[in-house]
Amino acid sequence: MKKIATLFLATFTIISCNNQNQKNLGNENNEKLVKQYFEYFNNHQWSKMADMYAETSEFKDPSLGQGIVKQTRQQIVDKYTELNKVFPNLHDKVIQTYPSGDKHIIVEFVSTGTASDNSKFELSICTILTIENGIITKDFTYYDNFNEETTGE
Repeated sequence: MKKIATLFLATFTIISCNNQNQKNLGNENNEKLVKQYFEYFNNHQWSKMADMYAETSEFKDPSLGQGIVKQTRQQIVDKYTELNKVFPNLHDKVIQTYPSGDKHIIVEFVSTGTASDNSKFELSICTILTIENGIITKDFTYYDNFNEETTGE
């Protein structure tokens, strides 16, 4: 009986270590993906950045409206191409990443840019990315847009 208990305990320990190693590998891969993502962003390589998403991904982003909005890769390219026209020096600086399980990573960053009229913006942003099989499937972005002008109709 003692041998069975020892065998069970050893098997359980090996399985637990293997699961932890897989989780750590998932976190490392997610952090590498985020690093590559922001490199593409800062180099304004919108197509390469969009290719990191599923063909159609879910977004929560105040710039897209309320709730969850589905976007294709082409819509992502179009959005950032237009934003880049307004802010030619668009740049994001990652402050910190926070792994959250093997499918999620939270990214805290500051986005900056200068328009052609020399007006500047600096915006602190927090994004929760869901990554499945090395592809971003959800991008839930949060920032304070309280100071943005709104029109009531």
